[in-house]
Amino acid sequence: MKVITTPREMQALVITWKGEGLKVGLVPTMGWFHEGHLSLMRKAREVADRVVVSLFVNPMQFAPTEDLDNYPHDLERDRKLAEAEGVDVLYAPEPADMYPAEFKTSVHVSGLTTGLCGASRPGHFDGVTTVVAKLFNQTLPHIAVFGEKDFQQLAVIRQMVRDLDFPIEIIGHAIVREQSGLAMSSRNTYLKEDEMEAAHSLAKAIVQAQHLVGQNKNLSPDQIKEEVTGIILSYPQCTIDYVEILDRSSLQPCERISSESVLVLAVKINQRIRLIDNSTLVGN
Repeated sequence: MKVITTPREMQALVITWKGEGLKVGLVPTMGWFHEGHLSLMRKAREVADRVVVSLFVNPMQFAPTEDLDNYPHDLERDRKLAEAEGVDVLYAPEPADMYPAEFKTSVHVSGLTTGLCGASRPGHFDGVTTVVAKLFNQTLPHIAVFGEKDFQQLAVIRQMVRDLDFPIEIIGHAIVREQSGLAMSSRNTYLKEDEMEAAHSLAKAIVQAQHLVGQNKNLSPDQIKEEVTGIILSYPQCTIDYVEILDRSSLQPCERISSESVLVLAVKINQRIRLIDNSTLVGN
């Protein structure tokens, strides 16, 4: 496996691959790999001849009050994990190459970015779409694989690809969970032992919501949200950012529960760690 750090070298290699008729897959990450990331790499390996995993902790998507400086990173650890999954290139560009001093451009997707995480993290999605657009241009993939845990992010990326005519297939891959049900996240490493039970409240709330819908599909979204909110707030360490039930395509609130309804959650643990999760409510 090669480790590449410059956009020019990355582009040159992919152009060579494409000249050989090879299909290129990209898995964009911020590193500190866990089983969720590794599952994305395996998916890319299934559908592409060459797999590039990008590793870049993107400062543009962090607010000044967020955890950029403390975000976990260990390049050598991640290199070994990616290599074990058969990744062809670990692309780890330097911040100065991604955002040189004269950098003046950003990519903005309207509408889909205004609520949910966009409401509590102003500017976050401009940072996401800008860096992903740059990664697409630097790695020139045929397909890109993203995790479905970042539900809003996946919808925003798909919109950007459609609107800007990127010739890239976007593949969403299912959430990978701990045995306890907790959605895997690099931020789980921040959790102290006495915070783990509170963190599990998200998965517990999802399971209960699915159970209630299984018993009575005529329950209203507000009734489900009230139950979910009660479960999460029964843990004193939890503060709710949002609890919503949305249509999976439009991200608009659902008037009734259907197979297209997705429960989306964002919760802060002791105001330190922000966790997100989501699930459909019908058919699980």
